[in-house]
Amino acid sequence: MSMIHPTAIVDKKAQIGSRVSIGAYSIIGPDVVIGDDTWVGPHVVINGPTVIGKDNKIFQFNSIGETPQHKAHKDEPSRLVIGNGNVIREYCTLHRGSVAGTGETMIGDHNFFMAYVHIAHDCVVGNDTTFANCASLAGHVLVGDFATLGGFTGIHQFCSVGAHAMTAIATISFKDIPPYVMAYGNTAKPYGLNTRGLKRRGFPDSMVKVLRQAYKILYRSGLKLNEALTELQPLADQYPEVGDLVSFIKSSERGIIR
Repeated sequence: MSMIHPTAIVDKKAQIGSRVSIGAYSIIGPDVVIGDDTWVGPHVVINGPTVIGKDNKIFQFNSIGETPQHKAHKDEPSRLVIGNGNVIREYCTLHRGSVAGTGETMIGDHNFFMAYVHIAHDCVVGNDTTFANCASLAGHVLVGDFATLGGFTGIHQFCSVGAHAMTAIATISFKDIPPYVMAYGNTAKPYGLNTRGLKRRGFPDSMVKVLRQAYKILYRSGLKLNEALTELQPLADQYPEVGDLVSFIKSSERGIIR
């Protein structure tokens, strides 16, 4: 049984799961699906098509599933998909996809979005990420698992942030940030390996040492990027974690911070 406040407005075409709580004055539009055990606070607006998974916590004053901020978008079909176990704090804006992209914005599981976070159209956010206050993604941005974006971070459209990467406060990036790397500044520059984050997630010291070696080859050897990739290849062949780093760099279309 769901708990819907008498002042909440829930469209008849919305699908509400079991044990869902919807707070006072919240508005749930048509074509919205909310999974079991999700809590929606007061004064939240959720428009569809939007699919929200199980056990999410959506705090007050959020705008979820709104039309993308894209001049070419003319109300064509698009949607927002949110996974399970996410925490979305106050005043966040998560927009649907656009016809200029995939038509779908996707949020994975167990992400933590602090206040005033913005996720634009066609973004893909992985699992277990943390977005500090006012971190913002422009359209078509990809963010890997366990990435951490510091407060007031801004990521330019079509950029990627690799898994386990971290940005400091007020970082602005117009290029891709590789996995495991810490970035800082406007514009973003690499500032070492995210050693503390890796150790918190159970990376053994031996692997951290290998990744530190890979970082030095990439950023401190004085090699050109193609030369650094050649030097990294033996490590990539031996260690999948370095292989992920090399694959990320080779697939980068905007180029990496360097």
